[in-house]
Formats: sequence, C-alpha cells, structure tokens
Amino acid sequence: MVLESTIICVDNSQFMRNGDFLPTRLQAQQDAVNLITHSKTRSNPENNVALMTLSDLSVLVTLTTDTGKILAKLHQVNPANEMKFVSGIKIAHLCLKHRQGKNHKTRIIAFVGSPIEADEKEIVKLAKKLKKEKVNIDIVSFGEDEENTDVLNKFITTINGKEGTGSHLVTIPPGPHLSDALVSSPIVQGEDGMGAAASSGFEFGVNPDDDPELALALRVSMEEQRARQQAEGGAADTGAAPAVVTGGEDESNEEAMLQRALAMSMDSGEAPASGGGGQTRDLSSMTEEEQIAYAMQMSMADAEKAEEAPKAESMDVDTKDEDYSEVMNDPAFLQSVLQNLPGVDPQSEAVRNAVGAAKDEKDKEKKDEKK
Repeated sequence: MVLESTIICVDNSQFMRNGDFLPTRLQAQQDAVNLITHSKTRSNPENNVALMTLSDLSVLVTLTTDTGKILAKLHQVNPANEMKFVSGIKIAHLCLKHRQGKNHKTRIIAFVGSPIEADEKEIVKLAKKLKKEKVNIDIVSFGEDEENTDVLNKFITTINGKEGTGSHLVTIPPGPHLSDALVSSPIVQGEDGMGAAASSGFEFGVNPDDDPELALALRVSMEEQRARQQAEGGAADTGAAPAVVTGGEDESNEEAMLQRALAMSMDSGEAPASGGGGQTRDLSSMTEEEQIAYAMQMSMADAEKAEEAPKAESMDVDTKDEDYSEVMNDPAFLQSVLQNLPGVDPQSEAVRNAVGAAKDEKDKEKKDEKK
C-alpha cells in the first residue's frame, strides 16, 4: 500500500449554507471528509491526515494518524468569509513540507463549493509549482461547478501533464450526497484513478478480507442513502405488513397469557350475562380475536362495577344524613344531650326557648302531613 501524507482543505465560505446538498453543503462536506479520512488511514496505518479551512486559512489539525482529532475539529467549522483558493493551497503545500515521514508521498484534497475568485494565470503558475514539487491534488467541485469547471480543469491538466494521472477533478452536480458520490471516485478508490470497483469484483471495490471495517462502513453508508431516498420518495409500499405469529411456541405462550388474563378477570367478579354464557365458554374453541374481545368485555364489566360502587356509597351517606337530621329535630333527644353537657343549664330560658322552637317546628310538620 502507498505511504501518503494528505491534507484536506474544506470550504467554509458563506456559500456553504446553501441547501442544494442535504441538509446543507457544509454538513454534506463533513460526511465526505469523514469518508475520505477513514479511507486514507485504513488503507495504510502509517498514513497521516491533516485538516485546514480555505476561507479563514486556518490549519485546524496538523498531520496525524488520529482520525478522532480530525472529526472533532471538523464539526467545529462554521461558515466564514469568501474562499481563498490559491492562498489555501499554498499553505497546504507548506504543511506537507513539514511532514515527519519524508518517504511519504504528498497529496492535497480540496473541497470547492464556492466561486473561485482568482486570476487564471496565477492558478496555472500554482499548478506548475505543485507539479515541480511532486504534489498530487484532488479537487471535489460541488455546488458552483458551472462557474469553476473551466478553471479547475486547466489546473488539474497542468499538474498531470501529458501522461500524469495522479491528480483528479471530481465534479458532483446538485442532488446526491457527497459521501455517496465519492465512494466510487478515484479519490477513495486509489491514486491510479482507474476505479477499482469495476475491476476488483468486490462490492465498492474493497476486499472485505483485507479491510473489513472499511467495507462495512461503505455498505452502511450505501444502505443509509437508500433509506433516505425511500423516505424522501414517500413510497406507500414500504409500510410494514402486520406481523403473523407462526411459531408453535409463540402461539402457546400468547394463548397462555390470554387465558391467565381471562382467569384474573373472572376472579374479580361475575361475568356478564351477554356473550354466550360468560365463564362457561370454552377458551380452547375460541379464535385469538374472540379471546381478545372476550377479555376486553370482561375488563369493561369490571370497570362498570367499580364506577357503580362509589355511587352506592354516596347514596348511603345521603340517607344517613337524613336520619341524622330527624334525630336533631327531636326535642326530647336535645334535652337529654343538653343535660350531659358541662356548663349548660337545661332549665335556662334560652335553652327552653330553643327546645320549644324545635318542638313547635316538629308539630307543625306533623300537621302539614295530616292535611
């Protein structure tokens, strides 16, 4: 496998807020960088990867084999000023000069999602310098590909020369996700750019025996893409069919649970008269739907009984209150109660008047009843 030191230059201009790539250009770029980073480090454990931005020209992570550092800094990138393509490539070239492994080949991977505001002569001059230093460069053009195609084609052609194939330009039109479009590109497949997926005979061009983790990651990414496409299409035929239990063991367990639930409902009270005999029905002869309906019927009957109980209690309380009021209107009872109270004189004028009023009221009620 090729020993290589790679620096990834991400575009973080204001154009990266656009939503022509889902969910935004910036987040789609993050997924693509994640794919390329893992592809580079897994192809050879000694490969190094660095990360920098093209708008504020900041080197976020120097050359390292730790992909965790790359991904942690990648998610902190926010849109800034306009992209400075030429200055960013020059800084990336300087970073590669300070690599530890001098026997490593050097490569720059630049994401371009903004219009390139640079003179064509300056870009050609930069391409000749990179060719002289034997630095390969891969450019991922997306979003603004119509404006940048001519300039980038001339840039890559100048670096490769007549026979060179080490540098690549991958142009991705709006619509597909960046990471999925890059899976079969020369950037992920290899330096030769021949598209190993077509000649290797393996899915995604990766031998699962050589790199099972990369093959699994690519497969999962493709499955997620298919799921997203199905969700966006809103296909009605993707609905899951109702589950049917076919195993004998599952049927027996479910039947046992239903019978246990019915038994508990029967123990709590008498079964309703409707439903063909209630408790005397043979559960084994009933279908699964009939058993469920029967269990619901028993539960509803228990709920009705529970609602009737508080009503009966409230009626009893009302009856007791009426009886209590009749006792309070009895003058003889009031007289006996007043005699037992400490500090109360039953012979006092106020007490006699109160008891007399109660007696007169009782007599009046009796006369009204006779009439």
